[in-house]
Amino acid sequence: MLLYILLSSISLLTVSLNLLVIISISHYRQLHTPTNLLLLSLAASDLLVGLLLLGQILLIGACWFLGDFMCALYYFMVFLNVSVSVGNMVLISVDRYVAICDPLCYPTKITKTRVKICVCLCWVCSAFYNSLILKDFLRQPGRYNSCYGECDVVINYIEGAVDLVFNFTAPITVIIVLYMRVFVVAVSQARAMRSHTVAVTLQHSVTVTAKKSERKAARTLGIVIFVYLMCFCPYYFLSLAGQDTLSVSFKAFFICLMFCNSCLNPLIYAFFYPWFRKAIKLIVRLQILQPDSCEANIL
Repeated sequence: MLLYILLSSISLLTVSLNLLVIISISHYRQLHTPTNLLLLSLAASDLLVGLLLLGQILLIGACWFLGDFMCALYYFMVFLNVSVSVGNMVLISVDRYVAICDPLCYPTKITKTRVKICVCLCWVCSAFYNSLILKDFLRQPGRYNSCYGECDVVINYIEGAVDLVFNFTAPITVIIVLYMRVFVVAVSQARAMRSHTVAVTLQHSVTVTAKKSERKAARTLGIVIFVYLMCFCPYYFLSLAGQDTLSVSFKAFFICLMFCNSCLNPLIYAFFYPWFRKAIKLIVRLQILQPDSCEANIL
C-alpha cells in the first residue's frame, strides 16, 4: 500500500509540474525561444510519463486487468517516451553546442521553425522506430503472457542490440561529446573574461552578459542531461546482462527509476530558472486569465 501511495504521489507530482512547464512556455510569448521549445517537447514527454506511471502500479501488483490491447499500447507508449526523451536530449545538446561554440551564427542556424521541424521529426521517427522494434508484440499482444492478468514484453537479442545502439549508445555518445566540447569552450571563455581588465563599451558589456546567460543555460541543461543519465543508465546496463534473467517486479522498478527522471526535470527548472518560478506564481494566482497576460514580462 505504501508503494502504491508513493507511485501515485510521484505520478501526480510529475503531471502537475510538467503541466506548469507546458502552460508557462506556451502562454508567455517571451518564452517562445528555440531552447524553450525543446524544453516544451521534453515536458510533454514527461507529462505522458507521469500518466504512464499509473500503469506501473498494476505491473508491480502483477495484476493487469486492462486486456492485451491496452498492455501492448502501454508498452508502446513507454518505449516511445524513452526514444523521444533521448531525442530531446540530443537536440538540447546540439542547441547548447551551437549557442556556446558558434554564438554569432546561433540566431540564423537555430530558428524556431527549424526547432519545430526537428521536434516533430523526433516524435514521428520515435513512433516509427518503436513500431518496428515491437512489431511482433503489437501483432500478438498476449504472446508472452504465461497466465491471466500478466502484462509482459520480451525483446529478442537482435532487437535488443539494435535498441541498445540507437536508443542509448549512439545518442549518449553524441551528448557526451557535444557537452565536453561545450565545457571546454565555456571554461576558456570564462578565463578570457576574468583576464579582461580593460574598460569595455556598453555594447561589449551586453555581449558579455549574453554569453554568461548562454553558459548558465548550458550548465542548467547539462544538469538535466546528467540526471537523465543517472536514471536511465541502470536500466540499459542491466539489459546488457539480459532482461530475461530479471523478474517482472525488477523490470517495473527500473522502469519506475526512468520515470522518476520526468519528475526531476521540472524541479531542476524551478531551482535554476527564475522565469519558471515567476511563471508558476502568475499561474497559481490565475493572472494568466487576465487580458494580454501573454505579454507579461517574465524574463
